[in-house]
Amino acid sequence: MNKNNLLLKYILYDMLAALSVWVAFVIFRKTINDIPILNGFRILIPNYNYITSLMAFPFYCVFIHYLSGFYLNTLKKSRINLILSTLTSSAIISVSVFFVLKLGDVVVSYEYFYFSLLVLFGLQMAFTMIFRNVIFSQIQNNYKTKKWTINTLIVGTGSNALKIATDIEKYAPQNTIIGFVSTSKKYDVPAEKIFGNISQIAGLIEKHDIRETIVALDNDADEKELFKIINLLYRLNVDIQFTPRLYEILTGSAKINRLQMSPLVNITSSSMSDWEASLKRFFDIILSFVALLILSPFLLYFVIRIRKDSKGPAFYRQERIGRYGKPFDIIKFRTMFLGSENGTPKLSSPNDDRITHFGKFLRKYRIDEIPQFWNILRGDMSLVGPRPERRYYINRIIEDAPYYCLLYKIRPGLTSWGPIKIGYSDTIEKMIERLNYDIIYMDNMSLLTDVKILIYTFEIIFKGKGM
Repeated sequence: MNKNNLLLKYILYDMLAALSVWVAFVIFRKTINDIPILNGFRILIPNYNYITSLMAFPFYCVFIHYLSGFYLNTLKKSRINLILSTLTSSAIISVSVFFVLKLGDVVVSYEYFYFSLLVLFGLQMAFTMIFRNVIFSQIQNNYKTKKWTINTLIVGTGSNALKIATDIEKYAPQNTIIGFVSTSKKYDVPAEKIFGNISQIAGLIEKHDIRETIVALDNDADEKELFKIINLLYRLNVDIQFTPRLYEILTGSAKINRLQMSPLVNITSSSMSDWEASLKRFFDIILSFVALLILSPFLLYFVIRIRKDSKGPAFYRQERIGRYGKPFDIIKFRTMFLGSENGTPKLSSPNDDRITHFGKFLRKYRIDEIPQFWNILRGDMSLVGPRPERRYYINRIIEDAPYYCLLYKIRPGLTSWGPIKIGYSDTIEKMIERLNYDIIYMDNMSLLTDVKILIYTFEIIFKGKGM
């Protein structure tokens, strides 16, 4: 079994399970309603409605499994995750299908309906678990026999690094400690396992196919050193964890993944649960598509007005830094005269003379941000998340706020708590203040929080408080 095909395999097995469930459930319904099954092989030559439902049900099941978050991080699912996720999605599928069937049936007792619901849930849970367990057992066996492994590099060579390495070797069979990277002259780990220093880490990660890094500095290490290392690692496409300090323990950022091991803070995984992250992305796509569809006539009008107002294209592209520290081109309506920066980044302000007459109107009602719905559809951004910045300003922010790299774990957004509280940031100080609000948002991410932020954003738009 190939790691790269794991997600596809889970989806195919879930569809096979759903097909098995639906055939078994139709047989049950025909039997309990005294409809002959073997007489003329009626069940083997289904009618039109049966074929339609047989084709639709597997796709519906996969959709619910997606919303439940099961298809995120499939490689790292535990057996408990597997059971709970299957239980939840099976319950949702069974109840929703049960009510559809109830509306379609005419005169049957309530006892029959509830019994049917129980049967459907039992079939859904049993078949899905059986098929999924086949894949899960293969994954565990591959890790146990070291056919698969997660090559892990530990940043640090002190007593803390040695403790983490010992814990992993004992309690995390899927991980293989490749070696250590030194950040100081203190060595408590075997000298032959030290592969180099922090300046060589990019080459080491590529050479040894490192998939996971653990920053295990000793407690006397400077906080700026920690975030400097994290900033470097974000650009190397690896999973990043670090050993928590008092702040992370008190704020609940440190998670216990295995009871025997010391807790770690995962920088690259979202603080949202998998099901919330899946729902968030689903609503991002649906709402952005609907917004672009409804607003398309107005977009054409804005394009014409911008072109008439000043020379130049209607749309403006600019490189920003997004999730995992990767650059992307953000799309906006142009609100400034051409050549406003001349190669030197400069923050805008409410009375900026570089802004065109029509551009002031666009900014006042945040209309210039509408094209970013396309960025959301592409996956560069989300509806709610920290505003993406340019590399030039990120480097300046990091000088005073090295924890900016924490924002890389989530998609940047069209709006967030930071922009609502601070508005347009025309100084580095305001950008850092906005960052602090975004860090709080990130630590408290939920669908309910996103809804509240969207409501506040609409209030700002309708009142024309964009500038």
